[in-house]
Amino acid sequence: MEGKSEPDWETVYRENVVWVYRLMLRKVGNPADAEDLTGEVFLAVLKPLRGSASAAEIRAYLMATARTVLAAHWRRLFGREVTTIGLDETADIPDAGYRTVNGSAAPASDRRVDAILAELPERARKVLRLRFLESYSLQDAANELGVSLANVKVIQHRALRLAAQAAARIEEQA
Repeated sequence: MEGKSEPDWETVYRENVVWVYRLMLRKVGNPADAEDLTGEVFLAVLKPLRGSASAAEIRAYLMATARTVLAAHWRRLFGREVTTIGLDETADIPDAGYRTVNGSAAPASDRRVDAILAELPERARKVLRLRFLESYSLQDAANELGVSLANVKVIQHRALRLAAQAAARIEEQA
């Protein structure tokens, strides 16, 4: 076989880490989480990626893996998958060769999310809907709510804590 049997991981990482990180940052709005999720993406592709993959195939595989890692993140954090990564978000990725897959939650998941949100104060509910169900960035959510970026971060943090407590209560009742 001509060529390498294993990908040059340093090159794969160097050529793709910036766009993967930016994508994750746009989706989660938190640099620390974005770094962690970016690392998860690269760890996930480390073994299965074949050496003969082209740059476009590598980018497509990274995109699919990013979608999966992001879905797992939302499932862990909020009990719901938010896996929409649109073409406009990947415009800076040349020749990506991927298809957008719109992941939707099962009706039971939707009912669970609705039950959790129903227990939250209005402002907390609104911030979580904007951020996680409508995929608003932190800045867009702040603009929508008419508050500062720092304030929306605090509201989101408190809302997530309240949502986790509500989820635990709902789980106990089930």
